[in-house]
Amino acid sequence: MNAIDFPTLRTDIDRWGAELGFQRIGVSGIELGDDETHLLNWLDAGFHGEMDYMARHGSRRSRPAELQPGTVRVISARMDYAPPALGSAWQILADDEKGYVARYAFGRDYHKVLRQRLQKLADRIAAVTGPFGHRVFTDSAPVLEKALARNAGLGWIGKHTLLLSRDAGSWFFLGEIYTDLPLPPDAPASAHCGTCTRCIEICPTRAIVAPYKLDARRCISYLTIELRGSIPVELRAPIGNRIFGCDDCQLICPWNKFTQSTPEADFAPRHGLDGAALVDLFAWSEHDFLTRTEGMAIRRTGYEGWLRNIAVALGNAERSDRIVAALQSRAEHASALVREHVTWALEQHEARQDQARRSVTLASATTSG
Repeated sequence: MNAIDFPTLRTDIDRWGAELGFQRIGVSGIELGDDETHLLNWLDAGFHGEMDYMARHGSRRSRPAELQPGTVRVISARMDYAPPALGSAWQILADDEKGYVARYAFGRDYHKVLRQRLQKLADRIAAVTGPFGHRVFTDSAPVLEKALARNAGLGWIGKHTLLLSRDAGSWFFLGEIYTDLPLPPDAPASAHCGTCTRCIEICPTRAIVAPYKLDARRCISYLTIELRGSIPVELRAPIGNRIFGCDDCQLICPWNKFTQSTPEADFAPRHGLDGAALVDLFAWSEHDFLTRTEGMAIRRTGYEGWLRNIAVALGNAERSDRIVAALQSRAEHASALVREHVTWALEQHEARQDQARRSVTLASATTSG
């Protein structure tokens, strides 16, 4: 390895990161003792639900040198993803005939984008240092990325458990380079949530059970993406028209007034998913789904999960002949999971229709009396 001026290299890394499209770069050490305790308590409470991979890797998640031997520093990188029309999110959530997709999933899969840019950053470092020990991560391995980013000065972990930046809010992705280079570390970020509890109060399914404590089993992102089986009946109505993920805790957060729209074309909405009609999305064949979600994070839910999620949203929509017809078209679907949620949705519309009839009858009787 060449003789290295690490402070100068650290400054260069910031510049190279900006050239590669990262809005912020930070460097941290690898001590995560308190975060390991928090993780173990979270797992012991069962808050990870069916995400067995959260517990599978043992201490490697909170001990970077066990995951990548030789690691002494972690380079954390932030890339913003907020779309220009972020304000339209509330309008879509208020329109029960449209499907709400979490803003991060609109465009190209962020794993692909960040991983490639991080590798380019590592290559630039290697051009100065010579070959060095490193490994690139983007939400793809057992990494406590928010804790590492906090320690690198990129932001603090908010009460909703997302990372928050004073100058950028929370609409951003994180990626890491584990390295054996003893780069100068940055100062950790301080917390600035104060007494605010808006994220806790707005959560549709009450998944934020206490400040800084998320029960993933109730989280709409978990229910619509990670969960492979039936969505618990008591949580279906609160899901509303959210068919892939949920952004409510970010949309309500005061710090997101500082959010800047992403300059990345890769994150631009594809296939009209920033406000498509539920019945149109429900009509997609499996071929349509695979074709239109190619290279996108939304593919993770799978076609069966896609139909399951939309069936729930259609069940929560105001009754119309078009919506009922769409549901009936899938009533005999080959998937028992899809059939179950379609049946539930149709029952919701039948119950509302019965209630409307009773109300009309009662009003008529009252008038006649």
